[in-house]
Amino acid sequence: MTDAFEEIAAAIGRLDSTDSVKTLLTKALSQGVSATEIAEKAIRRGLQIVGEKYEAGDYFLSELLYAGSLVSDLSQLLKPEMENLPLERLGVIVLGTVRGDIHDIGKNIFRMLADGTGFEVHDLGVDIEPATFVNEIKESSPQILGLSALLTTSLVEMKETINALQTANVRSNIKVLLGGNAVKKEFGSQIGADATALDAVEGIDTCRTWTRE
Repeated sequence: MTDAFEEIAAAIGRLDSTDSVKTLLTKALSQGVSATEIAEKAIRRGLQIVGEKYEAGDYFLSELLYAGSLVSDLSQLLKPEMENLPLERLGVIVLGTVRGDIHDIGKNIFRMLADGTGFEVHDLGVDIEPATFVNEIKESSPQILGLSALLTTSLVEMKETINALQTANVRSNIKVLLGGNAVKKEFGSQIGADATALDAVEGIDTCRTWTRE
C-alpha cells in the first residue's frame, strides 16, 4: 500500500482540501489499511513535507496553521478506527503561554503539529501561572514542557516558571522548550531552558530528537 501512503502524504504536503484528503483516507481504510499505518506512514510524512517547505521559505505561518488544522481533522477521522490500536505516542508535552500573555497562535500551531506527529499534548492555554505548570507536571509526568511568550514583558515569567520547577524539585525530570516571537536563543540559555525554537517546525524537530535519546 506504499502508493496509498505516498498519495495521502503528498496531498497533505500540497495542503489539499480537508474533504479531498479525507476521501483518500477513507479509500485506504476501505482497502484494509490500518489507521495506525496511515498515521505513521502517511500523515507524519505529510507533515514532514510541510515542514520542509516551510523551512525552504515556500510556506509561511498561515500554511502551517492550515496543515495543523488539516491533520487535526484527519486524526478525528482515524480516532474511532484506532481505539484498539492507538497511535504509539512519542512522549508527553505540557504546553502553555506564560502568565501575563494571552497570545496563542504560535502555541496552537505547535500543538497541532505535535499532536499530528505523535505526541500527547496537554495544552493548558494562555496566561498560565508557574504553579499551574508545576501541578500539571506532577500529575502528567511529561518529558517536555513547552513555554510560549509573544510579549517581551512576559519573558520574566518564563524565568519565574523555570525557577518554580526547580523549587518544586521537578526541573530535572523534564526538558524545557521555549518558543514565541519574544524569545531568543541567548535568552533561553541564560534562564536555563534546554532549547529555544524560533518556529513550530524547529520545536517539533527538537522534541523528536529528545524522545529518541
